[in-house]
Amino acid sequence: MILAGGLGTRMREETEFRPKPMVEVGGRPVLWHLMKIFSDQGLNRFVVCTGYKGEAIKQYFKDFDAYNSDIKITAHGVHSLGEKSDFPDNLEVIVADTGQKTNTGGRLHAARKYVDTDKVIVVYGDGLANVNVASLLQFHDRREEVSTITTTKPRNRFGVVNTDTNNKVQSFSEKPLLTTPINIGFYVFPSSFLDDLSGDPVLEQGPITSLADDGQLAAFEHEGFWEPMDTYREYLYLNALWDSESKAPWLVPHSK
Repeated sequence: MILAGGLGTRMREETEFRPKPMVEVGGRPVLWHLMKIFSDQGLNRFVVCTGYKGEAIKQYFKDFDAYNSDIKITAHGVHSLGEKSDFPDNLEVIVADTGQKTNTGGRLHAARKYVDTDKVIVVYGDGLANVNVASLLQFHDRREEVSTITTTKPRNRFGVVNTDTNNKVQSFSEKPLLTTPINIGFYVFPSSFLDDLSGDPVLEQGPITSLADDGQLAAFEHEGFWEPMDTYREYLYLNALWDSESKAPWLVPHSK
């Protein structure tokens, strides 16, 4: 399940006319990149929980072949030429309208009817990471807790100055890793958990904290690439990575 309904207010340069998951990195929507992360690892069924300008996401998947291949237009319609897309034939995408102002937990609850498996992976539609999905699921299955979040230690955006007790500078650290891990999504929930999200809760507040309070939440440590796209600066950075020799590090599963 992909949470793709937020307003994206901190990226108004790109989101005034489209939802943030449709902002392009390397000529493809972030949503495409997210799905590719999973599809490359054998997971090809998605429920996209839309809200703000969700019609753009519906249109994208309605014309998915045209967006992802060369096309020929005749009097009889539009025809795809060559390979249809970078996804396998068993790709299945459900685009669910979960409301314009619905909170994250409410979006999952609204789309619950489309989930027919015993567990579900939930990701945010505006962050890219080379999470090894098989390792994440194996970790989840080995644990006694009912749910799992994925954490990482991001880099500080700024260089750090190390001083002694007398304010004498000892050394500099250029954007070191933070010591405290943060939640990056890539949740694994039992599907029944979605039934408990009635009342339009914010997933990251009541529901998640309640799981932690009850001792029912484990943390899978991700040590590879992760980058959010909350700001225009991060949008430029992701596009620069796509154009660089590293070429989309989020599409290379991290070994753990």
